[in-house]
Amino acid sequence: MRFLDKVRVLLCFVPLPVLKRPNRKVSLREKLIYTVISLLIFSACNHLPLYGIQNLPSMPIRLPRILPSNHRPGTVMELGIRPLVTSVTFLHFLAQPKLFAIDNHLPQDRALLNAAHKFLAILVACLDTSVYLARIKESGDQLPALNQTLLIFQLCFPTFIFMFLDELLRNGYGFGSGLFLFMAFTVCQDMFWKTFSPVKINNTAEYEGALVALFHQLITRTDKLSALRDTFFRQNLPNMTNLLATLLIILVVIYLHGIAIVFPVNSRGPRQSYYPIKFFYHSDFSILVQSIMLGNLNYVSHDLFLLLNKNESFLVRLLGKWKETVPVSGLSYYVTAPSSLADMVANPYHALFYIWLMFFVYTMILQTWVEISEFADCDAARQLLEQQINKPRIALIPSQAVVYRFVSKAAAAGGMCVGMLTILGDLTGAFGSGPGIVLAIIIIYQHLETFENDRAEILYDQQIQVSFEDLV
Repeated sequence: MRFLDKVRVLLCFVPLPVLKRPNRKVSLREKLIYTVISLLIFSACNHLPLYGIQNLPSMPIRLPRILPSNHRPGTVMELGIRPLVTSVTFLHFLAQPKLFAIDNHLPQDRALLNAAHKFLAILVACLDTSVYLARIKESGDQLPALNQTLLIFQLCFPTFIFMFLDELLRNGYGFGSGLFLFMAFTVCQDMFWKTFSPVKINNTAEYEGALVALFHQLITRTDKLSALRDTFFRQNLPNMTNLLATLLIILVVIYLHGIAIVFPVNSRGPRQSYYPIKFFYHSDFSILVQSIMLGNLNYVSHDLFLLLNKNESFLVRLLGKWKETVPVSGLSYYVTAPSSLADMVANPYHALFYIWLMFFVYTMILQTWVEISEFADCDAARQLLEQQINKPRIALIPSQAVVYRFVSKAAAAGGMCVGMLTILGDLTGAFGSGPGIVLAIIIIYQHLETFENDRAEILYDQQIQVSFEDLV
């Protein structure tokens, strides 16, 4: 029995609602409205506090994030979009025909994959909620049964909401994927807040936003040189060095995103056709896989340390010991970025292992993806032909070996570049982190391309309609 057949059996007992695609052309205005409303709902959940835990003596430790964010502790977004990202990434591997007998061109298989995505997201949300309640109990706090029930509902219900919004945008009511749009919004929100935040820190005269703090210090202090030094190198708060590093990484990513390996496609016409393979080939997927792998490692390591710390078991020593939320030994320590350049000098083995790990993980993820995805070997020529089917000039396409060689090179180079940007972002404290910035820019470009394609399609339909009316 196939994996999808098991999902079909499960659907007989637990049916899930499915949002159908629109049976008409959705206008750009409607798509824009649906997209903006989805982002507003996502942003509101980021700031909606959890009911029933405000009076706890000690707040539970926050669950690990897939991407950096400025969510406050104790909001209904405590689980974040982790359940959805985990299920999408896991099922992305299952959707490859080389691993499982799945045909992505069949509507039935696509519908079952969508159902499996929902089931897995709900399962991850329930597991994370159980861990959250266990951490409250471990901290010594007691919650009444009613508050526990409300807490479970508040933590799990946003997962259903975001699944619906993601499906709403993917099915043609909005632009692109809702899940990726939420991730890009999270990173951009984090960068914007750390740059322009007008919040004062602990009722002092110091502002949280780096740019706001710079102007405030220059205006209010007489010693301008000291003010510049404090705003560029202040500790434990966003500073101008972090902001400049963020701008540098953004410029580098925008430049690299425009680079593509272009090879000719043979045609019968006088003009030569070309097919581009972008430098950041599937880099967004590698960032998600890396975040989930290392995030879940720290997640499991920290929970085992809390539960088994008194036993000093081998597993705890292997995965790592923690000091509050910072790993101090084990695998979790070595896969966590050094806190600063001084930390790199003081712990060179940690720094070298982390640098090697970032290059290795991103490169291997993309190389493995090339091997198992439809872009490898004989599938590459077929996919390229399908993408060029609307161009009648195309007569022949490059050989399978040529396509695979170009894709493999793009994957290796893109993976190494993402690893380098990750290291640079971690060491300089860039807002949103290096991989977060890469992911956000890739997603923004994808949504802009989707918008332009939809706009061009609507303009083309209008021109056809006008021409038809003229003929009549």
